[in-house]
Amino acid sequence: MAVRIRMKKFGRLHRPFFRVCVTDVRSPRDGRVLEEVGYYDPMVPETDARTKLNGERIDYWVGVGAQPSDKVAVLIKKYGSKGTHLEQQKAALERLTLNRRRPEVPTDLPKPQKQQPKRKRDRDKVQEQPQQAAPPVPAVADTAAAANVESAAVSAVSE
Repeated sequence: MAVRIRMKKFGRLHRPFFRVCVTDVRSPRDGRVLEEVGYYDPMVPETDARTKLNGERIDYWVGVGAQPSDKVAVLIKKYGSKGTHLEQQKAALERLTLNRRRPEVPTDLPKPQKQQPKRKRDRDKVQEQPQQAAPPVPAVADTAAAANVESAAVSAVSE
């Protein structure tokens, strides 16, 4: 049985994503696989963080006689178990995880300010209006006296 290591295309329009798979030579590109040994995501901004491979399994399949495709051979050379770009890949993955963390929310937020009208004539109207005084709040004694007057009036009507 002839075996190849090649990329199987997933994703959608303008968002490609590839799985690095071990397949039989006779199966189609996106057909049945024997094993998935990694992935390649060309949409990741960090070049060295685009590929993640299982080096042990790739070494096994290459040892058994699997032939990698041209593109996969480049990825194995760079990011396989003895790859030339493993340190850069580790640093790129670390940078990506740092960028994904959310910043801490400040606890003492400034209070929102009142919005000024944008048009000049509206601003002038706001400035022309006199400040209205708040209505007087009745004192506690006044409310108690009003309640006594009401209760006396109700009792007189009911008798």
